[in-house]
Parts: sequence; structure tokens; C-alpha cells
Amino acid sequence: MDQKFLEVMKHEGPATIIALNAQPAGIVNTWMSYITIDQEDNQLYLPAAGMHSIEADFAEDNHVVITVGSKEVEGTAGPGAGFYIYGTGEFYAEGKHYDQLKAKFPWLRKILEVKIDRIEQKI
Repeated sequence: MDQKFLEVMKHEGPATIIALNAQPAGIVNTWMSYITIDQEDNQLYLPAAGMHSIEADFAEDNHVVITVGSKEVEGTAGPGAGFYIYGTGEFYAEGKHYDQLKAKFPWLRKILEVKIDRIEQKI
């Protein structure tokens, strides 16, 4: 994970999660500040209060794209940097990461773990 991506993730803004291969594509949103980054394992952990639609999509294909960005970070063409995060996701309702996020976000029903394949800066 490069420094520009990590800098963007320090800011608040929407994060859009897309179950890319669903028909139609499943799309849900959360806040960037809710996302926990595990740089060592190259994974993200997101609290899921809803996200039922993409969870159902994962039965067929669990590939996701997450979009994030911030106008507070210098991008490729001036103010504003944005990224696409490509990976595969799984939902969990138990385990260490679930317990950690449940303590922080008592309203969650599950966590979405995303194993990152690659991150691309788009702007």
C-alpha cells in the first residue's frame, strides 16, 4: 500500500463497495473512517450493519471493487486523489476482527473482510 493511498484513508468520505460480477452489480456504501486497514496481511475490515445485497451476491462471485477518495489529498491532476481497491470479500460474525469491530461499532451484524488483490490510483 503506497503512502498516497494511506493518506487518503485518513480523511472522511464515502466508500462504495461494488459486487462487480453480480447481475445487476450489487452496490453498497459505508464511510472510509469505518474501514480498518491491515497492511501486514493486505486486507481491509469493514463493519456491516446491512450489506445484505452484496452478501447474497457473494454466493456466486465474491470479487469486489471499493472506491475511495479525498479532495484533501493531492492527486494526479491537482487537488483530489481517488483509488479503486480490487479484491475478494467474505462476511464473518465471529473471530478476533469481528470482536474488535463489534466493540467499536456495536450496531454491526457482521464484518466484511476484503483480501486486496491490487490498488489503483485513478485521479
